[in-house]
Amino acid sequence: MNVKDLKIKSVQEIKDWLDSQTEVSARILGAMRKDSRQGVRAIAESYLRKRSKLQMEAKRMEELWTFERSLAAQGFQTIAGVDEAGRGPLAGPVVAGACILPLGIEIPGLNDSKQLTPGQRESLFHLIREKAVAFGIGIVDVDYIDTYNILQAAYEAMRRAIKAMDTMPDHLLNDAVTIPGVSVPQMPIVKGDAKSHSIAAASILAKVTRDRLMQEYGRIYPEYGFERHMGYSTPEHIDALQRYGPCPIHRRSFAPVAEAGRGPLRGA
Repeated sequence: MNVKDLKIKSVQEIKDWLDSQTEVSARILGAMRKDSRQGVRAIAESYLRKRSKLQMEAKRMEELWTFERSLAAQGFQTIAGVDEAGRGPLAGPVVAGACILPLGIEIPGLNDSKQLTPGQRESLFHLIREKAVAFGIGIVDVDYIDTYNILQAAYEAMRRAIKAMDTMPDHLLNDAVTIPGVSVPQMPIVKGDAKSHSIAAASILAKVTRDRLMQEYGRIYPEYGFERHMGYSTPEHIDALQRYGPCPIHRRSFAPVAEAGRGPLRGA
């Protein structure tokens, strides 16, 4: 389509044509933005907003490889991202993921798990497992959390996730922490799940795995609503704790649980 065609085409015809294009010249877009018809101008503006978002997303996805590419340039070949899910809740395990992705692979929409919807996380969970060079999941239960504290439990979950991989990494990229007791070189990155492909992938593996566990606990202990709040201290959860007391998956070392758990464990 050229500028002359715009004058004889209907608004719908122009929209259909624009939707079929992967790239539109600045001259055509400029003419559309000056068209006397409001509908044509609106279509042009919508296209420009969409293109801008796509360009920003492409840039974000490219920047997510910055740390991995830097390490690869230093000779590291199997770089694993490591992250955990479940440090804050009052109930349930802490779960960690570790993941080695092929350098430069495209996984559209990959992001910090907290920025994604449950449906998006589920879709990416399957795609990551399919595309990964190796991945591992580490799960640490409430007994370990109450015995050693949540930070040590998170470290242990990460160590278990790393050991669970079929391919051992030669470098780790961790979300914000340095994991004790690990001989592999590692780099903590603050907010790493939003800055590294590998850590973002690990965060999704951890989050989806933990959410599935909490959904199962929701069926075992239906009065607490674990499948809705995943064990976090929502008003619903606090109300259930006060009404029924803690169940076997509650973290007795956490103050709100301890305050509600003066009696025996429910369901023990």
